[in-house]
Amino acid sequence: MFKHTPTRRRLLLAGSAFLLAAPALASESKSKALAPLIQVWKGPSCGCCNDWIKHLEANGFRVQSRDEGNTDARARLGVGLQYGSCHTGLIGGYAIEGHVPAREIHRLLKERPKAVGLAVPAMPIGSPGMDGPEYGKQKDPYDVLLLAKDGSASVYQSYR
Repeated sequence: MFKHTPTRRRLLLAGSAFLLAAPALASESKSKALAPLIQVWKGPSCGCCNDWIKHLEANGFRVQSRDEGNTDARARLGVGLQYGSCHTGLIGGYAIEGHVPAREIHRLLKERPKAVGLAVPAMPIGSPGMDGPEYGKQKDPYDVLLLAKDGSASVYQSYR
């Protein structure tokens, strides 16, 4: 017969708790593995780029970051200098330039327009990554642009 000592009882309870939690942990791990992956090129010490990456991760993206600057990536992906910002991403064949909200990236991946990608030129205060406490509650109006393959752009979403 088994003798139920306090230590044995604790081990049995811990094992049972793990078995009950395992499916949830596996599900969470699986959902992270299935999350869309975005590659990001940025400068190694850019705080707003790191904050934008945190915004993406909090909104269901996996991020692979490269601290080698974004000039070459921007050129390689076909993003014109006039649409430039401090970081460049690539997801699902689309370029993502600057502080584009995760909501618009999800929309882009769902709609799949024929385009180079999305851009938020410059670094508008209040956009994701530019919305930390150091900016107070200030918010600049800005547009998320849909970049066409011919180099033109149209407003994809306005933030006012």
